[in-house]
Amino acid sequence: MKLTFLGHSAFLLESQDVTIAIDPFFSGNPAAPKDINVKPDYILVSHGHSDHVGDAVNIAKNFSSTIVSVFELANFCARQGVSVHPMHLGGSYNFGSFEVKLTLALHGSSFGGDQGPAEYLGNPCGFLIQIGGRLVYHAGDTGLFGDMRLIGDLNSVDVALLPIGDNFTMGPVDALEAVKMLNPRKVIPMHYNTWPLIHQDPTAFKKSVEQFTTAKVLIMEPGDSIEI
Repeated sequence: MKLTFLGHSAFLLESQDVTIAIDPFFSGNPAAPKDINVKPDYILVSHGHSDHVGDAVNIAKNFSSTIVSVFELANFCARQGVSVHPMHLGGSYNFGSFEVKLTLALHGSSFGGDQGPAEYLGNPCGFLIQIGGRLVYHAGDTGLFGDMRLIGDLNSVDVALLPIGDNFTMGPVDALEAVKMLNPRKVIPMHYNTWPLIHQDPTAFKKSVEQFTTAKVLIMEPGDSIEI
């Protein structure tokens, strides 16, 4: 299975049977690679903020993709004329070519608010994704929480995609504690260096994680792909 980093918190998962985009924020994203061309079967959206919903609705309209998210956010997308699959925290669903379970994330979820009232879009979430014989954990935007240990105890995580940007999410210190609890084989930092406010040194994060855990950290530039 191939995993491609598309900047900020956006990723593309590709197996022989299915293509999945996660938080596809491209328009207005200074960290997005140029000439992005994704045609996903499914789009997972972790919460309603514009840097995560991103281009999900337009992509879904163009390629008949199905958006998977929490109930409120899924219905928000459905009102814009796209196919959705609503879920909620703790729930899982087997789509045939992959399985998703929604996890807790400590954050907010709303759309708009810059020039008027924001629309509340339910709880934010993370995703446990079983695909191509691998388990990928996309934490979404979140602070550190103790149940990450439970996620690690109940699952054998191959790759953990963790925010390290601080200010809006975990910073590197808390993300290290998350790695200790999750015990993944590999870690890919995300949600950093998109803007100066979330500037971090991923090399320093890699050094600390590999010093204090058995996990290996992969620092990916937007557009980079790996086989997992």
